[in-house]
Amino acid sequence: MFTISARMPRRGVVVSLAAACALAALPVAATASTPAAAPYCGITWGSLSKAAGTMAPGPVTGVRAGRHDCYDRLVIDLSGTAPGYDVRYVTNVYSEGQGAVVPLRGGAKLQVVAKAPAYGPGAYHPANPKELVNVTGYQTFRQVASAGSFEGQSTIGLGVRARLPFRAFTLTDASGSRLVIDVAHRW
Repeated sequence: MFTISARMPRRGVVVSLAAACALAALPVAATASTPAAAPYCGITWGSLSKAAGTMAPGPVTGVRAGRHDCYDRLVIDLSGTAPGYDVRYVTNVYSEGQGAVVPLRGGAKLQVVAKAPAYGPGAYHPANPKELVNVTGYQTFRQVASAGSFEGQSTIGLGVRARLPFRAFTLTDASGSRLVIDVAHRW
């Protein structure tokens, strides 16, 4: 705030007020600041648990994985409508029904629960439950293992390199539905 002195000539007051107005009109962006870093590949998923939906009657019919530029993807194929799910980082993944620890390679473990059975007609029966998908050479995934199916829900243990951002969602089309889990390569 400026005060006008009786001693200040009129012309000086106008110049001083004009200078003050010009300074006050400077945009905030003109001040020095550090720009925020852009998220890796635009990923803003976070690493907290993701859950949605309810039980689905159709069984798990397959498990597969894929590599993308910014993330590794796990896909659980299902017959019928999209199931509910609960995906979260855990200290250990335990087998359904027995409660035995499912050993997983990697610095972090994701427990993937599909609210659909892995038994019944057309259900997926893996040749090796400890290695559902070969993820050798993947940037983030280290192991995909079955933790079994019990009381209408199926659990898969996903060993990953570290606790990284992930997302989970379902897709449905004429061929059935899929539970998709993407885990970013880095933060």
